[in-house]
Amino acid sequence: MSPTTIDLAEPLKALIARADSALARALPGDDVPPTELHRAMRYAVLGGGKRLRPLLVYAAAHAFGRHDELLDAPACAVEIIHAYSLVHDDLPAMDDDDLRRGRPTCHIVFGEAMAILAGDALQALAFEILATATPGEVNVPRLTMLKVLGTACGAEGMAGGQAFDLSAVGTTLTLQELERMHAYKTGALIRASVRLGALAAGCDDPAKLDALDRYAHAVGLAFQVRDDILDVEGDAAVIGKTAGKDAAADKPTFPSIIGMDASRAHLAELIDTALAALAPLGEAGDWLADLARYAVQRTH
Repeated sequence: MSPTTIDLAEPLKALIARADSALARALPGDDVPPTELHRAMRYAVLGGGKRLRPLLVYAAAHAFGRHDELLDAPACAVEIIHAYSLVHDDLPAMDDDDLRRGRPTCHIVFGEAMAILAGDALQALAFEILATATPGEVNVPRLTMLKVLGTACGAEGMAGGQAFDLSAVGTTLTLQELERMHAYKTGALIRASVRLGALAAGCDDPAKLDALDRYAHAVGLAFQVRDDILDVEGDAAVIGKTAGKDAAADKPTFPSIIGMDASRAHLAELIDTALAALAPLGEAGDWLADLARYAVQRTH
């Protein structure tokens, strides 16, 4: 599989606009006190991005026939969690980056203290949104969905992955150790996005949920392999963040551990695994399949 650029299908492109609109409504207005905090929150969330995680929510629900406004809450929740994690990851005490999505990072614009508060407030807002029932809804497992998102955020998810990441700087990891780190740091929220979409659509079949988790696990790792490849060969003007940052920081990456050719081969294996997991869904899984291909063929 060559990592060439692909276009998303038109229904998925429309869902990006839907997610952007839902996020703009969900966030506090920047004229509402405390205005500086709300400005920082909106800056972090609304400044572009692939919206892959909301798309995975919508696509997973689509596989089970649900498309209504009920999906906007979990779609917003996962993207807001993602945005909060980027704000905190970019801080000087973490990855110390000054460019994100082609713009100065949140702490560069608003200062470190306000960026920390923005991240804290975004995390809280995500759970508030997910916990709030849509008028007229029935049989939506909100408590289960909150647990899924909480696990993805904590020590068994993103926070744990960042801890692994910080401790790995300057060390040599095995491929298994690197994949464990990214299964936590990147993969956990991707898996949560898929599961939330399925749960919101009423799927409670353990076999189908397990298949979706295998799909999402493979997509999460493939997404990170592609990120590591782009860090080596990508153009900062295209990828929207500092190219070569991982190598400069002496961080273990897939290319640094197994080489570039093997990384590309591993990427192909992961996408095959993801697509195979979707096979029982038939055509209902087409949106998920498109997103898997997009995640590994993107140029930014």
